[in-house]
Amino acid sequence: MDTIQSTGTEEVHPDVALVARARDGDLQAFETLVKQYDRQVFRIAQHITQNKEDAEDVVQDAFLKAYEKLHQFQGNSKFYTWLVRIAVNESLMRLRKRRTGRMVSIDEDVETEEGSMPRDLADWGPDPEQMYGQSELADILRKTIQGLPPGFRVVFTLRDVEGLSTDETAEALGLSVPAVKSRLLRARLQLRERLSRYFRKKNGEGVQ
Repeated sequence: MDTIQSTGTEEVHPDVALVARARDGDLQAFETLVKQYDRQVFRIAQHITQNKEDAEDVVQDAFLKAYEKLHQFQGNSKFYTWLVRIAVNESLMRLRKRRTGRMVSIDEDVETEEGSMPRDLADWGPDPEQMYGQSELADILRKTIQGLPPGFRVVFTLRDVEGLSTDETAEALGLSVPAVKSRLLRARLQLRERLSRYFRKKNGEGVQ
């Protein structure tokens, strides 16, 4: 686990020191950052691109771009949040290239089947983190997440699968906090409906 170093008035994340060393040309410091976050970045990229080879390329491109732009990292946010934003942008660019003629954007307005949405979704359905710990259910959830529109899928992945806070997700995606909450709510609703349909089918309900 990372330890937070205190400077008396502020707490400094250990990544800040690694970034400073990497900025000064210490490649080993940057390699440490890569080892810390490459698996998380790969998971995020794979969720967005839905393609292993593309995800591997995104990881390479994201870290390369991060290294080239280290001077732009101000330390106002976590390095990981900053890195995720680069990786998400690279992943969306991959989708644009694959879907020629159709732009893919985190901000695209997506029509949903749901009408009015309840304010409180505490009991929306299976908890994604618990489901990820079970192989069969993990596969079901993964496939269900893949069916979400890109804008919803990215927010759900960062917030509920990778465990970023709402503020960190908003910062990583360049969205407002209300926009993140709205997309997360709609993603959970769609997942709840799709998972419910799956389990109804599996249990033989509604079969003629």
